[in-house]
Amino acid sequence: MILITRLNGPQFALNPDLIERVEATPDTVLTLVDGTKYLIADSVEDVIQKVREYRASVIALAQRIEVRSDTTADAGSRGLQVVPDPEI
Repeated sequence: MILITRLNGPQFALNPDLIERVEATPDTVLTLVDGTKYLIADSVEDVIQKVREYRASVIALAQRIEVRSDTTADAGSRGLQVVPDPEI
């Protein structure tokens, strides 16, 4: 989720996967895939940067996930792990 600021002040969290387009006309208009439009205070460049940072954080987190080499759980492990599919 990214934080977007409405034109009249309050912030809201938005799933960036729902963004269809962002236009500057001269206010910034954010259009979602379902047609919902928001007038926002953030610039087009700010929205693009927030989406990039969000996607980079998802990739960075995914790289920190350890792949387990066996199917037994390690009692001392508290991190996220990927469990291999036994059918593959």
